[in-house]
Amino acid sequence: MAMLLNQKLINLIFMPEIPKIPLAEWTDWLTKKITRTFSFVFDPLKDNFDPFMKWVAKLLIAVPPVILIIIIAILAFFVTGRRIWLSIFTIVGLWLIHNQGYWDHLINTFTLVLISSLLSVVIGVPIGILMSKSRFAEAVITPILDFMQTMPAFVYLIPAVAFFGIGMVPGVFASLIFATPPTVRFTNLGIRQVSTELVEASESFGSTSWQKLFKVELPMAKATIMAGINQTVMLALSMVVIASMIGAPGLGREVLSALQRAQAGTGFVAGIGIVILAIIIDRLTQSMNKKKEQH
Repeated sequence: MAMLLNQKLINLIFMPEIPKIPLAEWTDWLTKKITRTFSFVFDPLKDNFDPFMKWVAKLLIAVPPVILIIIIAILAFFVTGRRIWLSIFTIVGLWLIHNQGYWDHLINTFTLVLISSLLSVVIGVPIGILMSKSRFAEAVITPILDFMQTMPAFVYLIPAVAFFGIGMVPGVFASLIFATPPTVRFTNLGIRQVSTELVEASESFGSTSWQKLFKVELPMAKATIMAGINQTVMLALSMVVIASMIGAPGLGREVLSALQRAQAGTGFVAGIGIVILAIIIDRLTQSMNKKKEQH
């Protein structure tokens, strides 16, 4: 009895009972508040952007698969410096996806990755430039990037569904948040690594800030920025399966459906399709970067 009283006394001193902080309720209230307040932004995006993405996917699907495969193989041949191995892999890999009946799903996946990656680059590069020019902006934005990269990817589905419902648009939104940080960080890093002598030389010739940025700093930082873009594209692709949980079409939906039905074969084939697409995109972006570095 005495030991029990002593234990309660210790808990009361060192672990006093504190009322539960209603974080979940606050978050729900804030999400609903943002959704209602900015509905004039979210609703037009959902109503107009979703048809646009479907139109892009239908446009690519309308191209005969054989022609599209040949075009991508030729592109791979020239981008890699006339190396034939990636072209052969592209032809065999994309033909295999078409042979298994997943061509339309591949196009939907590529559309989602392409649009989310482009948006990430359009948003990320200017923010990275701002960070490189302002220490205050870097101090403010860096913790936000840390938060975006450490937060589990599944969590991004919650605001995506709250703001845009289900479909391709919330999938792009979640991929955008998850994939943007590398472009921002590498842009900031690349510009800060530009030789101070070159910058001072451009200033001595009377270059304006914009001329210095576009004619000296960005060209010199291009290799680093391209490395960040490569990481952004791969992160966007990694969100394909996760985005399928909120209705995003593509190969990810097939993987998720196979997982729910315990269909190992179907899930494996769809997963192979994602791997093939990832290898092709990764090698193409890396080859573009190497080509620029050699130049």
